[in-house]
Formats: sequence, structure tokens, C-alpha cells
Amino acid sequence: MNLVIISASQRKQSQSVKVAQYIAESVTGYEKVTHFELCQYNLPLWDGTQLGKSAEQSDWPILNEQISKADAFIMITPEWSGMASPLLKNVLLMCSGQDTAHKPVLLVAISGGVSGVYPIAELRMNAFKNNKLVAIPDHIVIRNVAEVLNGDNGTALSERDNSIRHRIGYSLHVLLHYSETLRALRTNLSMAPYPNEQLYANGM
Repeated sequence: MNLVIISASQRKQSQSVKVAQYIAESVTGYEKVTHFELCQYNLPLWDGTQLGKSAEQSDWPILNEQISKADAFIMITPEWSGMASPLLKNVLLMCSGQDTAHKPVLLVAISGGVSGVYPIAELRMNAFKNNKLVAIPDHIVIRNVAEVLNGDNGTALSERDNSIRHRIGYSLHVLLHYSETLRALRTNLSMAPYPNEQLYANGM
């Protein structure tokens, strides 16, 4: 199985990348783990057309190839003004259900302060209508992110650091089981398609 981790800060050397690297080093059970730091890629602001995804010098084909092969995703976003990253929302708009439907997502929101819940609520409410990704019930909110996940993978620096590491481990465990189960579901759905199901490519 393949896992794709997306860190969606628009700043290079961000706390989102730090969290993504910790998760990539901690996760088990997948044959391949790919991490995309979105700010390192040239992605057009999607205009609603297929042609818009493949604009000149667009890196979307690179991301989309791995997205289509993925069995699960971890999406990490900073909270800016109570919202998820525009880079992440742009990517979610570009994703086609043909490549992403019925694949599980673990949502991770980070904050430099004591907030962080608003991006989770925003993404759960309106980010998965047409791409048909499945946000698993568990999510992670990392508050005061600069204070945690700074030591070696196995070395917690405080009680709170140890707690968030353990919570991440639990969430990765749950995601793995969703990955296995939904992979089987996708196989079953492909073998028993509903008549004219292409009429329902988009959610209501």
C-alpha cells in the first residue's frame, strides 16, 4: 500500500514540514511513503477546467500520479486566520474522484498558539464533496507546535510532547486499518459497478 503525506504550509522550512517528517519516520505498514511539501511545487490556481490543471510548467501531473496510486493520505495544514491553507484547498479542488474516491485521509492541523480546530472543521464540512475522499473520524490538532516533536523520534521532551507522539501513533494505527478496509471496498465497487454510476461523479 502507498501513503501520501501532504504538508500544506506556504512557507518553506515550516512547522508543517517538521510534523510531516516526524510522521513519515514513524508510520509503518505501507510499502511506500511519499511526502509532498506543496510550497515546493508550481501549481496553478485551478480555474475549474481540466486544461487548467496542466497549464504550462504546472507540477500537477507529478502530484496527481502519486495521488492516483495512493491508498491513504495524511494532510497537514497550518491554521491561518482560522482557515486551512489555500494551497491545500486548491489541491483538493484539483483532485478527481476517479483518482481519490473512497480513500482515507487523516487530517492534521497545527497552530503556533492554542487554537487549531477551525481547519479541521472547515475541511470536514466542505473539502471532500466531489473528490470523495473519506476523512477518518480521528484527527490530530497540534497546538503550540514549536514546542513539540523537536527531539529524536523516540525521545519525548515533555509530558505534552509524549502525549502528542502517542496520539499520532494511535491515529496512524487507525489510518492503516482504514487503508486496508477501503482498499478492499474500492476493489469490490470496481467489480460490481452501479448502472450509470458515472452520472453521480459529483456529490449532492
